[in-house]
Amino acid sequence: MRVLRTVLCCLPGALALGLLVLCAVSVDHRGTPGTQPLARSAAMPAAAVPVRRAAAGAHSAARPRIVPRTVWLAGAETYHRDPIRYADHVEAVFLHHTDSPNGYDCADTPRIIRYLYAGQAGGREWDDIGYNFLVDRCGTVYEGRAGGVDRAVVGAHTQGFNQNTAGIAAIGTFTQGTPVPRAMTEAIAAVAAWKLGLSGTDPRATVRLVSSNGHSRFPAGRSADFLAISGHRDGYETFCPGLALMAELPTIRDRAARLQGRP
Repeated sequence: MRVLRTVLCCLPGALALGLLVLCAVSVDHRGTPGTQPLARSAAMPAAAVPVRRAAAGAHSAARPRIVPRTVWLAGAETYHRDPIRYADHVEAVFLHHTDSPNGYDCADTPRIIRYLYAGQAGGREWDDIGYNFLVDRCGTVYEGRAGGVDRAVVGAHTQGFNQNTAGIAAIGTFTQGTPVPRAMTEAIAAVAAWKLGLSGTDPRATVRLVSSNGHSRFPAGRSADFLAISGHRDGYETFCPGLALMAELPTIRDRAARLQGRP
């Protein structure tokens, strides 16, 4: 059985790229958290905030162009993968960053994803890359975890809250003061609008999720309220996705809502 934690590590073969990982996915359950507790994001709604939902199918958004995983897997070593697990639907999205260099050429994105995959599925023996989607600084969206982009694939991106959620990773490091490319935030909003629209979820809504284990910010079995588009740090003690990207979340939510045709 695997659970999630945030770790600070160098991915195998990543020294040439300088890929340093702080935002993470699943590890063996015997591991212990590797980061210090952080204050919960100010963007997190209080439990008293009314839940704002839409009837399923009432609003939807177009599916953005998504580069299939076969593109970045081309020529790469593949690893044993456990059976794919599916949830009923996606009602929340968690945003991550990969903590890798920002100045890459977007033509190199498949190679960067291969390094992430090698470190996670190869070096750490996870069942696959943890994120459902990855977005580069040019706004190109890549399929991450296997199972079908239009299905509710259970990922390995936010410890305790992988069920009924999707993980989107922004390729780069977005600590405080780091510019976040507009093309990247637009693409993130488009993916979130589409995935949440499949369940009729307003991207600005408050959703209630149940923690699956005690390694998240909440004990196993406890319900917790999140905004439908939240940061990794809202569910787990980590710096991910960085303060600069966290600051973009209100804009991303509003943009996603507009893409769903909401006022």
